[in-house]
Amino acid sequence: MKNIGFLLNYESIKEDFPLLKKVNVVYLDNAATSQKPKQVIESIKRFYEESNANIHRGLYDLSTKATELYEQAHEEVAKFIDAYSWEEVIFTRNTTEALNIIALALAQSIIKPGTEIIVTIMEHHSNLLPWFNVAKFCGAKVKIISITNDGLLNVKELEESISEKTRVIAITHVSNVLGVINDLRSIAKLAHSVDALVVVDGAQSVPHIPVSIRNLGIDFLAFSGHKMLAPTGIGVLWGRKDLLEDLPPVLRGGDMIKSVRLNRIYGDIDVVYNDLPWKFEAGTPNIAGGIGLMEAIKYLKRIGMENVERHEKTLTKYALERLIEELNEHINIIGPTDYRKRSGIISFNIKGYNPFSVAVKLSLDNIAVRAGFHCAQPLHQFLGYNEGSVRASFYIYNGPEDIDKLIESLKELVIKP
Repeated sequence: MKNIGFLLNYESIKEDFPLLKKVNVVYLDNAATSQKPKQVIESIKRFYEESNANIHRGLYDLSTKATELYEQAHEEVAKFIDAYSWEEVIFTRNTTEALNIIALALAQSIIKPGTEIIVTIMEHHSNLLPWFNVAKFCGAKVKIISITNDGLLNVKELEESISEKTRVIAITHVSNVLGVINDLRSIAKLAHSVDALVVVDGAQSVPHIPVSIRNLGIDFLAFSGHKMLAPTGIGVLWGRKDLLEDLPPVLRGGDMIKSVRLNRIYGDIDVVYNDLPWKFEAGTPNIAGGIGLMEAIKYLKRIGMENVERHEKTLTKYALERLIEELNEHINIIGPTDYRKRSGIISFNIKGYNPFSVAVKLSLDNIAVRAGFHCAQPLHQFLGYNEGSVRASFYIYNGPEDIDKLIESLKELVIKP
């Protein structure tokens, strides 16, 4: 194969992934979840075999070791996203829970009757439904920003929609359908000019491109471990420390308090919340998941996030060129066709075929993709794709050969002998 650009040694990387060695599959569903390397799997196994205990509650060696590992995981995440402090890193179950937590916390503080929340039409349901929910019971209004004809955020519409009433702009960093990468730095400056906060869905950015909280200038970020080589059931909510200190916790129970005093005479209770981040981590957390996330981050850091991004850009460019060249009038590609404006996600439809039928055909050829609305039904309806789309998404263990197999399988659908 001719030199198509920078590529990681993906064949060598693939050797670290037990499933990809055992199962005959071209795995192109990475936007849904990534595969797990043996290093992550072994770290979880090692924890349960050598250090399993609850955190923060025991003075014995096992509990101390578990606590150290869990707190180290917070530190590793903080460094990975260039946060100011590990105290700003809150572990959740996933991106969805993280976004719901911050929406509910802000609903108890700055979202009031008559205020406004701005979202975009490209949002995943997880960054759409929570804001409509809190707006409903707070008496606030939600404004929805559209996209341009080439699938980019309508910046002019955003600029015209923001006002002194705006309290929150909730936006995805990378669209899980369009693949577009939004200019968060500019959006944050615009939001802060009216004292609004920026809440970012980073589920499709943190695993794939370098993310620096300090450079972006945003206020909150949510992402999931399972999309970046870590196990399911572990996610992250990052927030500015000054904001988190003032916000009320959403979940209440064990380990998120310093003291509880019950006044039985007056039927009242006096609670002093714990320090960050434990104030927002009620109950026994997913300790093993946090350790798995730490190991996943170490794995990605060894590769280098700049290299991860370059690898995916090369694959995206190659895939777009081949799809357009080989399928041309048979395919509708959703989002910009300029690879420089997008990540390693390509959603498309084959003309004359239901997206689920296309996905089944690909599955019969051992190619794993996603079909449907990808939890972004309003976006698909806005674009006129009322049955959804097919989505192929790449990661560090994919190579050009995977794209070639995708193309050949699709060609069998539309190009008759």
